[in-house]
Amino acid sequence: MGDIGGIALQWACVVACYAVITALLGSAYKRPAMIESAARATYGVAGLVTIAMIALWYALLAHDFRLQYVASVSNRAMPAFYTMAALWGGQEGSLLLWLWILTMYSALAVWQNRQRNRELMPYVMATLMTTALLFLVMLVVAEDPFRVLPHEPRDGQGLNPLLQNPLMVIHPPNLYLGFVGFSVPFAFAMGALASGRLDTQWIRSIRRWTLVAWLFLTIGILLGGQWAYVELGWGGYWAWDPVENASLMPWLTGTAFLHSIMIQEKKGMLKVWNMVLVILTYGLSIFGTFLTRSGIIASVHAFAQSSLGSYFLFYLAGVLTIAITLLIKRLPQLRSDHRLESVLSRESSFLFNNLFLVGIMFAVLWGTMFPIISEAVRGVKISVAAPFFNQVNVPLGLGLLLLAGICPLIAWRKASARNLRRNFLYPLTLSGVVTAGLYANGIRHVVALISFSICLFVCGTILLEFYRGIRARKASSGGTVLQALRTLVQRNRRRYGGYTVHFGVVLLFIGITGSSAYQIEENVVLLPGEQAVVGPFTLQLHSLNRQMEPTHEAFIATLRVSRHNDYLTTLYPEKRVYFAQNQPTTEVALRSSLLEDLYVIMAGFEASTAVTFKVFINPLVFWMWMGGLVMVIGTIVAMWPERRLAGLAPHYEARHREPVAAREAR
Repeated sequence: MGDIGGIALQWACVVACYAVITALLGSAYKRPAMIESAARATYGVAGLVTIAMIALWYALLAHDFRLQYVASVSNRAMPAFYTMAALWGGQEGSLLLWLWILTMYSALAVWQNRQRNRELMPYVMATLMTTALLFLVMLVVAEDPFRVLPHEPRDGQGLNPLLQNPLMVIHPPNLYLGFVGFSVPFAFAMGALASGRLDTQWIRSIRRWTLVAWLFLTIGILLGGQWAYVELGWGGYWAWDPVENASLMPWLTGTAFLHSIMIQEKKGMLKVWNMVLVILTYGLSIFGTFLTRSGIIASVHAFAQSSLGSYFLFYLAGVLTIAITLLIKRLPQLRSDHRLESVLSRESSFLFNNLFLVGIMFAVLWGTMFPIISEAVRGVKISVAAPFFNQVNVPLGLGLLLLAGICPLIAWRKASARNLRRNFLYPLTLSGVVTAGLYANGIRHVVALISFSICLFVCGTILLEFYRGIRARKASSGGTVLQALRTLVQRNRRRYGGYTVHFGVVLLFIGITGSSAYQIEENVVLLPGEQAVVGPFTLQLHSLNRQMEPTHEAFIATLRVSRHNDYLTTLYPEKRVYFAQNQPTTEVALRSSLLEDLYVIMAGFEASTAVTFKVFINPLVFWMWMGGLVMVIGTIVAMWPERRLAGLAPHYEARHREPVAAREAR
């Protein structure tokens, strides 16, 4: 199977090159047959890469240790669950997964547009297959997943113990589905620039593609935070690690693009800006992949030193040069149809939203790259820690959150005093009253109080919009509140899906604020039978036991947890030593509730059976994960096809859409 996989990748490289050349020649010489041949070649590349994927999976499950990759990431003692996930547990396999997702996306995009966007599609195919060529060349020349060892070992090294976690089975694929998904909007943008078809058709063609990529990247980031929380054993979920930052940067610019395309669709503005955001998002996706695979950064998430850095940098430089050249050439055709009339308008609020998002992105980029730049210039690597990122990004993040409440309610063109009073009086009142109550009840942390206040304001604006929409729907159609709500969302999924996402962001900020401002951390040393008080919890060590497993040796503490003398639960923090890697790991014991997480790590133990624990109390973390779930649900609602009123009389359709149209005019 290794030979089959290697040959499939080699042929895929040839066919992808053919697709690029044929698509461009077919467009240049107006030859539909050549363009159709390029489309078939795109399908062929997807099929060949799929064969390579199946071949590598088969080799892993069959424990074919003749292959260097299989021997380095798996062994016989690993459960099949992790053996399957080992495909993306190493450099070569993860590159193959990246490529496979790209070719499947490419085939789907070509199939979707087989009867439309005919002028764009040759350039779309050429762009996507050029990206595929980058990964194919790296897999064939530099990082062959089917490389055969001179001598077959009896067993493999096994997967990194930190990756032997259920979350790591689903986190990387979701992250790659997001990263790679931004290739399709970029390809359509290049098609629009190259063909000169710069109307809103290319925007409409990629809206759902962008939402899908953003959705998967959001899920990937959230799962990565959850993995870091339960596996790395440091009490947190986000450390501003370079690899974390690499996934965040395209998410930020992708979010900005999703907001700004609404201005282009409705007002014909920000056309150049949208092109810049598409190019930037794609470039950051490739740059993030470069960061994790070049070896220039040190991270628990990153792969080892490799020769891939030059491939990514040369490709990125070439692609950005072509993209910027095309953008400059088309600048006269990208003039805005309207001008910004007032700072107090929805157009301005969306623009400020974009500036905050891109500002955070550049701050993260600078903090991530500064150690590398300082080492190159001065020969000394100056690390940039979390305080820098927090100091810069917390104010920007709070400003962005505030805009999430302002953008949906402020009027288009120019907001009047009546509009501002009507839309913001109740949310501001709610925020002020509840914030005063929080202050009276002892919430005195300034940043936390500001954050909670803004969260309440945004929540108030969202509730107000839903209330007005339901009231208008009931007035026009009757029925119950739930029926009105269902109809309201069904007839404008994009709007109310967006509000749901914003509500998820509010919950996310509540969780981040509570766990950052009010975290309790203590170290305790206990002998069996002893107890310690941490915050409102009492922890009593019952025993420390040794347990042998097929892949590791475990030392498990039994902790009895009570609160105000009432028994709550028993926790089992662990220390493990994996045989294949001789690598110790920590297994976190976690008791989660709506108000706080009790988070216990076994830091060490002595021959006398005295055990050292690091204990964290993280308030409101539950709401951060819940906010992520709500964001995912809102995104699915927003990208779901809207209900059509096919076959109904035009006056009936207009009458039932009137409440939404009236609010848009407001």
